Amino acid sequence: MDRERLDRPVRLAVVEDLPVVLEGMHSWVAADPLKRVEIIASGDTLEAVLDGPGADADVILLDLELNGVLMIGRIPELCAQGRRVVVYSVHEDEETVLNVLKAGAATFITKGESSEHCLETIVAVARDRPYVTPTMAGALVVADASTARPMLSAREREALLLWFQGMNKQSVATRMGITEATVKQYIERARIKYASTGRAAPTKTTLLARAIQDGLITPDDIIEYQSLAAESGH
Repeated sequence: MDRERLDRPVRLAVVEDLPVVLEGMHSWVAADPLKRVEIIASGDTLEAVLDGPGADADVILLDLELNGVLMIGRIPELCAQGRRVVVYSVHEDEETVLNVLKAGAATFITKGESSEHCLETIVAVARDRPYVTPTMAGALVVADASTARPMLSAREREALLLWFQGMNKQSVATRMGITEATVKQYIERARIKYASTGRAAPTKTTLLARAIQDGLITPDDIIEYQSLAAESGH
């Protein structure tokens, strides 16, 4: 992440078709004493937002359902453009959460989350930090006991845990006493193993979701890291 993004408010574009929700988001941002976020564009379609100032947003807050149409199919397109997408929705079932993450969204929050969780999520995503909201955690841990779980080695599990907690691959390598190339191999092996069970995890967020489902890492592990990161200002 570049220093500019650390030293200024996160630029947010909001794509939402309900005026009352837009007003609420503006109110939350304005009331934040830390002034961590500024809304630079908002509208009820992606085109209306991204064809203007929203093109320069650090994070896009995307309502999952706009004008009666689910937006999951648009998420890969946005991610391919290098955009960080946070999906915001009233739909919070496990299947929807996983489909959103599989499509490439950075994370998922529901419209029932508190203003603090919402703002913390936006800031964390802009800073490329993991952030698991209570609702997302609840959806991910409700996994079917019959779900096929891949057999990961102890070193693969360790590499994933450190990576999920916010370390980059080089830092993980240093902590584990191995090369960065080996860390990448461990992560890729984990992805291959998940894919072989029919539970593909092409993105870091999806892999995190699978790991939470399987008990490799708990939401508390991520929440603890989030708290430490917030206290240190990183």
